[in-house]
Amino acid sequence: MSDEELQQGPIHAVHTELGATFAPFGGWEMPVSYAGTVAEHTAVRQAVGLFDVSHLGKALVSGPGAAEFLNTTLSNDLTRIGPGKAQYTLCCTEGGGVVDDLIVYYVSDDELFLVPNAANTAAVVDALSAAAPSGVTVTNLHRDYAVLAVQGPKSADVLSALGLPTDIEYMAFVDAEYEGAPVRVCRSGYTGEHGYEVLPRWDDAERTFRALLDGVRAQGGQVAGLGARDTLRTEMGYALHGHELSVDISPLQARCGWAVGWKKPQFWGRDALLREKDAGPARKLWGLRALDRGVLRQDLTVLHDGAAVGRTTSGTFSPTLKVGIALALLDTAAGLEPGDEVSVDVRGRSLRAEVVAPPFVEDHTR
Repeated sequence: MSDEELQQGPIHAVHTELGATFAPFGGWEMPVSYAGTVAEHTAVRQAVGLFDVSHLGKALVSGPGAAEFLNTTLSNDLTRIGPGKAQYTLCCTEGGGVVDDLIVYYVSDDELFLVPNAANTAAVVDALSAAAPSGVTVTNLHRDYAVLAVQGPKSADVLSALGLPTDIEYMAFVDAEYEGAPVRVCRSGYTGEHGYEVLPRWDDAERTFRALLDGVRAQGGQVAGLGARDTLRTEMGYALHGHELSVDISPLQARCGWAVGWKKPQFWGRDALLREKDAGPARKLWGLRALDRGVLRQDLTVLHDGAAVGRTTSGTFSPTLKVGIALALLDTAAGLEPGDEVSVDVRGRSLRAEVVAPPFVEDHTR
């Protein structure tokens, strides 16, 4: 995709003003870093960071029986939650692969708000639209709302200073107002820290972002880009579609079986996933922590006793641990366990690594 075809978010000019470097991601021109990925990562872990992730998709499923319909398509069981709660779920193929992973906001039985990944929004909307019964509509709202993530141990202080709600259970949301305009606040995030995702209207994004940024800076935090978002989520072992999840990588292989309602009588991919569950997945996602100096990257061969046993799906330098880390799909038949040593082929150089059950660092989301 050429630069001319890349989409821009509602506050692209603000990121330019803040000195951001940009890169293409999911069809959008995204801010990668401002003051440096390590500094931004550390700010989130120790204080608070602000991300503009308005590239994420938004869609509305509405009409009589909307929740019931959605529960026959997406993997997780919507009957586990109710109005005011959010749920991580998967849109699967009939073969058990993953079209996308997304968040469902349960507004009411007749109204559900979806936040899929940017590049997959159209595919999710099209699939749901094609399957929707009479009276249920699926509307693409990609440019109707922005998504601003405030993440870190001081995130509640930032929102409180703006009069926004903070006393919210994990994976729950509240519809509030900021300066007279509607805003949805959810206790969720993609960093492993206590945090919130704030969803103002697209046209209100700049005003809301600037106010949040003032609050973040007052708490000793920083604006953060896609680079820090990736290092933070990799430390947590969180799946990224196109890396740890895809139409060729099932939820079971990616350690996302917890987001599947196994007892539901119907959802896309159910039969294939039940067969895989009964047989056991042929490969599984593990963490790798470098024992030698070097940075692990994606799509590297992992070897054990000289034989190839898998490939890395993501890799980076961990600012928290100060070592190279990676996520990798490893063959179940290899029988690898946490603490086992493997080697990774890094452009012809063998780099030793230890198998780790993710996350690499402590989870502070709750």
